[in-house]
Amino acid sequence: MSAKIPYAQKEYKYGFETQIDADTIEKGLNEDVIRLISSKKKEPEWMLEYRLKAYEYWKTLDEPTWANVHYPKVDFQDVRYYSAPKSKEEQQQEGPKSLDDLDPELLKTFEKLGIPLAEQKRISGVAVDAVFDSVSVGTTHQEILEEQGVIFCSISEAIQEHPELVRKYFGSVVPYKDNFYAALNAAVFTDGSFCYIPKGVKCPMELSTYFRINEAGTGQFERT
Repeated sequence: MSAKIPYAQKEYKYGFETQIDADTIEKGLNEDVIRLISSKKKEPEWMLEYRLKAYEYWKTLDEPTWANVHYPKVDFQDVRYYSAPKSKEEQQQEGPKSLDDLDPELLKTFEKLGIPLAEQKRISGVAVDAVFDSVSVGTTHQEILEEQGVIFCSISEAIQEHPELVRKYFGSVVPYKDNFYAALNAAVFTDGSFCYIPKGVKCPMELSTYFRINEAGTGQFERT
């Protein structure tokens, strides 16, 4: 009988990288980087202020250590905090308006992961928000959900379209002062999913969100 390879030593099945044009910033973390992220996301001033407060607090903290876990110390200045796949040329400045605007290679990536976005767009039963590196590249079945009063979109879209809800609930469960990584996430998050179901409303379908890191050397910080 052949010996089984320990799971931790196996090659990661989904460790491939998709060759795709991307808008990627330089490595490093400072106030300018946070302002750049907020600018790229076209965020209002209150969101930028929240990020900067979280960053200033993060700088006062020490990275935690964990019992029985050993890994090289993280160099937070050796990470890229933003990378976004470019959509078709006419949409590069504003981002994809629909799945039809996405690079075909990006759609193939999700198909290889077992998440066929184009098919999800056609079938009912599950709504999907898919995040690729630093941006949500598509959310399916939003129209059906909106008919029931359910909001399901990227956090970036929610900040633009539903600021009153985001401001009310953002950081209310885990505030940025909770811990080292909560503060870091609050400072540099680039996308994530947003869901709001009004009281008394039953969501008509399951909701799923998928996150994919593709660009090497990039940290993906989601806020959901």
